[in-house]
Amino acid sequence: MRSYRELFRLAEFLPLFLATTAQVAAVTVQGLALATLVYGATGSPLLSAVSMFGASFTQVIGATMLLSAADRLPPRAALAASGLLFAAGACLLAVPGLPAGCLLLVVLALGLVNSVAGAVRWGLLLRIVPEGGYVPARAVFNVSSGLTQIGGAALGGALIAALSARGALLLAAALFAATVPAVLLGLRPRPPWSAGRPSVAETWRVDRLLWSSPARRVVYLALWVPNGLIVGCEALFVPYAPGSASVLYAAAAFGMLLGDASVGRLVPPRLRARLITPLRLLLAAPFLLFALPFRLPLGLAVAVVTLACLGYGASLLLTERLVTLTPEENRGQALGLHSAGLLFFQAVGATLAGAVAVPLGPAGAMAAMAAASLLVSLLLTRGLSAGRVPPTPGRERTGTGPRQES
Repeated sequence: MRSYRELFRLAEFLPLFLATTAQVAAVTVQGLALATLVYGATGSPLLSAVSMFGASFTQVIGATMLLSAADRLPPRAALAASGLLFAAGACLLAVPGLPAGCLLLVVLALGLVNSVAGAVRWGLLLRIVPEGGYVPARAVFNVSSGLTQIGGAALGGALIAALSARGALLLAAALFAATVPAVLLGLRPRPPWSAGRPSVAETWRVDRLLWSSPARRVVYLALWVPNGLIVGCEALFVPYAPGSASVLYAAAAFGMLLGDASVGRLVPPRLRARLITPLRLLLAAPFLLFALPFRLPLGLAVAVVTLACLGYGASLLLTERLVTLTPEENRGQALGLHSAGLLFFQAVGATLAGAVAVPLGPAGAMAAMAAASLLVSLLLTRGLSAGRVPPTPGRERTGTGPRQES
């Protein structure tokens, strides 16, 4: 596709886009409110980080046991049902006096729902866009996600200050509920990709096939591990700057937005492969400044976070490579596995950062996580170069195919 305008002319693209945007806003508001609530009640950076990103732990269960459901559920019905479940979960999290253990159980259950719902959503995107439309469509969703996270962080911070964390959770529930009419009214019914019931055995079979390729393995690791460690840095924004965490989250989202917009729109295809390594290193290097023996002024911290998060643009390029390395009939589950693994490693990074912050403090832990991310990226560089896929002559390898995502 030659322009983003063409995407929005597709009948079902806008409803899916609006429903996804509302969900991103809801997740952002819910995460900030829940982290604030838990940190205020416990004073624990670890529990605060787990409350914000712990749902991602259950992604590994979905990736290894439930992912075949993404091809065996009617997409419109599945997305509507997941919106209702997310809304109910946010309402439950807002119940006063709910023990921290119950809060975490709800968060983990919602992550299990999301492991399937995310794969269904991105699989539907691949069914909506025409040949050649997947990469620009993903860029649109990524840029929108960055903008929405900025707005959601600002809205969540304002609501927490003006009302309460529980009030912000109720707003998140309303946003989740708003996705349901967008899905039911804007998307047409479609049958599942495959007949039959979801199968753990089939999920395992395709996962083993995807993991059997050394070239795909290194791309998966480059997508998952360095990003997860940097999300660990972001998980410490609340304990690092309790009164200004929303500003830092907005800066991270703004940097990610700029990175994705630049990569998806401004970088010509012939230069994309060369930018993967520089962007991956940029993602981590600026966070090393938090190791300085003084607390960074808020303005400098915002600049550091924004600059680093430009590096998230590497994920779009790596996802494109993953699709080119995957047989057409397996691309849906390949992208679902990527999403599940990414969210899982984000949860690992957040939890690890919270644990490291206990002896080192939030600033020291952020610098340590950044150093680890930088090291992993350097170790994977050779493998990414070896697994590079040259473009097919006369045809741009955009990575489109059957229907699904990351």
